[in-house]
Amino acid sequence: MTKLLTVLIVLLCLAGVLTASLALGEHYNTNPSPCSINDRWDCGIVNHSPYALVRSVPVALIGIMGYALLAALAGRFPRLTALLALGGIIFSLRLTRIEWKLLGVWCIYCVSSQIIIALVCLLSLIAAWVSRHKPVETQHAVSPQPARTS
Repeated sequence: MTKLLTVLIVLLCLAGVLTASLALGEHYNTNPSPCSINDRWDCGIVNHSPYALVRSVPVALIGIMGYALLAALAGRFPRLTALLALGGIIFSLRLTRIEWKLLGVWCIYCVSSQIIIALVCLLSLIAAWVSRHKPVETQHAVSPQPARTS
C-alpha cells in the first residue's frame, strides 16, 4: 500500500508542477489570458495581481518548487512529506481566500492546484499513518552451517 500511495503522490505532484507551470506562464503573459472565461474566472487578473508575488517571487514558482520537493520526498520521508503538504495546503488556502474575498476572481489553474494539493495532503497523511503503524519486519537469524570435516 505504501508504494501505491507514493506513486499516486508523485503523479499528483507532477500534475501540480504542470498546473503551476501554466500559472507561471500566465504570470509572464502580456497577451489576453487564454483562460479568461468571464468576469469571475480570469487567470490573467489573478496572476498579474500584487498577490501573485511573495517577496518578488511568483507564487506559481513557489508551487513548482513545492510540488517537486514533495515528489522527491514521497516514499522516503512520509512524515516530512505530510508536514510539508500540510504547509502547502495552508498556503494554498490563503491564496484561495485572496481570490475569493479580495480579488473576487478565480483562476482555473489555482483552483486545480488547490484540489491537487488537497489530494496530496490527504494521501501523504495516510502514507505517514501507514508507515508509522507498519509492523517491523523481523529478520530470521541464519544459523551458521556446521563445518564439514573430511
